[in-house]
Amino acid sequence: MPDRPTLRQQALRRKPLHTFTTDSHEAGGLRRTVGLFQLTMIGIGATIGTGIFFALDSAVPEAGPAVIVSFVIAATVAALTALCYAELASAVPVSGSSYSYAYATLGEFAAWAVGWCLLLEYAVSGAAIAVSWGQYLNDFTERLFGFQLPEAISAPPGAGGIVNLPAVALVGLCCLLLVRGAKESALVNTVMVLVKLGVLVLFVVVGSTGFDAGNLHPFAPMGMAGIGTAAATVFFSFIGLDAVSTAGEEVRNPRRTLPLAIILALIGVTLVYALVALVGVGAQPWTRFEGQEAGLSAILGRLTGTSWPAVLLSAGAVLSIVSVTLVVLYGQSRILYAMGRDGMLPAAFRRVNPRTGTPVFTTLLTGGFVACLAAVFPLDLLADLTSMGTLVAFAVVSLGVLILRRTAPDLERGFRVPGHPVVPALSLLACSYLVYQLPLDTYLLFGGWLALALVVYLLYSRRNSRLETTAPGIALEETRT
Repeated sequence: MPDRPTLRQQALRRKPLHTFTTDSHEAGGLRRTVGLFQLTMIGIGATIGTGIFFALDSAVPEAGPAVIVSFVIAATVAALTALCYAELASAVPVSGSSYSYAYATLGEFAAWAVGWCLLLEYAVSGAAIAVSWGQYLNDFTERLFGFQLPEAISAPPGAGGIVNLPAVALVGLCCLLLVRGAKESALVNTVMVLVKLGVLVLFVVVGSTGFDAGNLHPFAPMGMAGIGTAAATVFFSFIGLDAVSTAGEEVRNPRRTLPLAIILALIGVTLVYALVALVGVGAQPWTRFEGQEAGLSAILGRLTGTSWPAVLLSAGAVLSIVSVTLVVLYGQSRILYAMGRDGMLPAAFRRVNPRTGTPVFTTLLTGGFVACLAAVFPLDLLADLTSMGTLVAFAVVSLGVLILRRTAPDLERGFRVPGHPVVPALSLLACSYLVYQLPLDTYLLFGGWLALALVVYLLYSRRNSRLETTAPGIALEETRT
């Protein structure tokens, strides 16, 4: 009879790589219905949110016209992590994103902790995004029809709002769409992403008519320090590319499609951001951005002398929130599905509806949780905590590439990070640097969050893990090797 693994061995045991493939082909699982174009749109849709519509107002005063360089620096840091995601997604093409990658490389508790971090990245950020929908919806209806919803039901909780009903309605509609099927959700997301890209292209075209090269001088009035500060400000406009990897089990030809979609989404997002930044700082002096709250619409309104650009950009912001919320709920439900299949969460999380091929219970539970957060909970205090969770997940992916290259050098990979091991190491250092910049209270909150993760792991997950209940001896041997 095999030895029972100790607590330390339980925490360090890794999920064998061959079981990921077996799990993805099990009967009653998710269906592979998503193609390359739709998957790329998922990445772009999760990344391009409302931030780019208003980011220049805060970033340009920090760097001046050199904010263009800040976007390039932020894109470079994002690219380092994106390349690491591309390799692991092609090597372990399953749902779960960095949770699954950590399970294959760092061990069970590390995977559980990463999954706990992803709850912050997806659930809390999803609620923060949804809670702002009422404000953008009010801006759109005011410009188009001249009316607004009452502040008590449309403003963020703690900022004049009592119960944010538009956020609840938005999350509910996204959940209904996700329950219908991944293919249908991806199609609707593609349409919304194309519309908001069209709005941003409109800004570039119209804004370029007022482009004045003289507005680019002096190019870097705040020096390299200002460029670096602005780069940190706009970096989180690139968060969302990891959502592509959550679709690992619903993508056709995943070893090729996943890495290609991640890279294409990164290129597309970087190109759009760079063009918007260039046109924005070329269309008006950089000193006019400070205190300007209307974002891109203020620039177009000044150039055209009419209100229609503001209406279109407001509509683009509304659609941005819808598409980002849809992808966030999708990604969160797939991560919870993977954790449920591994036994780390109750079996209900891994149940898939045989008709729609979607994890209905997990989707509705995720939506209910996000809707409750968005409806009544002030989320501004959790912004840095979300950033911490995201950066930890990014760092684990970078570390996972280094480990898997050593432990499984012959594993089939559809994509390999160029410049290994330099690129993963740089990605790890960049994530660590940004974590270092976070305030002390974020570290304290994050420590408390991980302590809660440890309690749940000790009381439930380690005892119900599939590695524990199906073959503890094999799990112990895997740990030893």
